[in-house]
Amino acid sequence: MSTYRHAKEKIGTIDNIYNGDMFPDLAINTFRNIERLFPTRTILASTRPEPFEQSRESLQPFQSRIKDTTTDKTEQNYDLYDYVALNSVTGIVVLKEGRLVYENYFHGNSPDTRWMSMSVAKAITSTLVGAAIQDGYIESLDDPTVKYVPELKGSAYENTTVRHILGMNSGVEWDEAYTNPGSDRRAFLKAQLSRNPGALLEVMADLPSAGEPGHVHNYSTGETTVASEIVIGATCKSLSDYLYEKIWEPYGMESKAAWWLDSPDGNEIGGSGFSAVLRDYARFGQFFLEGGKAGGKQILPEGWTEMAGQPTTLENGETVDYGLMWWPAWTQKSKENKAFQAVGIHGQVIHIDPEEDVVIAISSARPKPMGTQPIDDMLFLEDLIDNIK
Repeated sequence: MSTYRHAKEKIGTIDNIYNGDMFPDLAINTFRNIERLFPTRTILASTRPEPFEQSRESLQPFQSRIKDTTTDKTEQNYDLYDYVALNSVTGIVVLKEGRLVYENYFHGNSPDTRWMSMSVAKAITSTLVGAAIQDGYIESLDDPTVKYVPELKGSAYENTTVRHILGMNSGVEWDEAYTNPGSDRRAFLKAQLSRNPGALLEVMADLPSAGEPGHVHNYSTGETTVASEIVIGATCKSLSDYLYEKIWEPYGMESKAAWWLDSPDGNEIGGSGFSAVLRDYARFGQFFLEGGKAGGKQILPEGWTEMAGQPTTLENGETVDYGLMWWPAWTQKSKENKAFQAVGIHGQVIHIDPEEDVVIAISSARPKPMGTQPIDDMLFLEDLIDNIK
């Protein structure tokens, strides 16, 4: 068995990641070695890896005229070199019609480099909920959460449904501030660091209600672990094993992946800690773009992929710009194309544009968890897509 070539690099800590207090070289080493920070479970490469066919189209030189998001300056021209440098990009894979248009890596990364997903993992977790519905393990999106996660009986999650969890519309209070040591997100991280079985669900069970389920949207990484526990409780399988069975093996993923566990040999952390090569993130996006089919079988319910990436309407009629753990487009052209993204802190992106039949996977090592992308990813990627010719 070959040794992972980045395995001996010096890395930072989990606190460094969430504080955003690493210099670039250390951050890059850490983001491609996150499997060393927590116990993990391995997802093996497919026994039938499916190589990319090279597209006859290519990415043409272009400039994107957009406003610097960090300074709100007047519009400026940015080319691909600017985007890679200013947004701290470490890899990019572009597919059109399922074929490889463009692929490049930076800062010592290459096709064999595994990279952290952070909240891109949320989209993977929610997709496995869809697979469990298709398989009949979960009867409906409107099933009670506690049917599959009985540990939450008597908590603020008592009257929530699977649908509420996937849309983060549970009405349960949560503070997602990554860099605030007193936030719920950091309390969740502290429980994760304890590596005690059940510690994460204890944090979730102690949260107070902020409103009626289905009426209040509140972005919550903790809620994604509730989603992962729904899958585990419904299927009686680990998240990693179920991912391998339903997607990784039949869709032909070329490399192994890994997923953080809450404790040694414990359960996967649904909202972060997934690590894979960039080509396989792109394949996952392509699987989703194709309607959730793999190995000649329908893995996801009909219409799931169209629904998951679009805004959600709450039970009080309010529209929320969040899907089933995917982010709907926020720019005009991408909205028209019904594009959507899986997004992770420090600049991890899977961009799906159904109208243009394009998937783009990006890995980055941006210096802070949030707010350090001088060039808006979606605006730039729109122009990139326009220049595939």
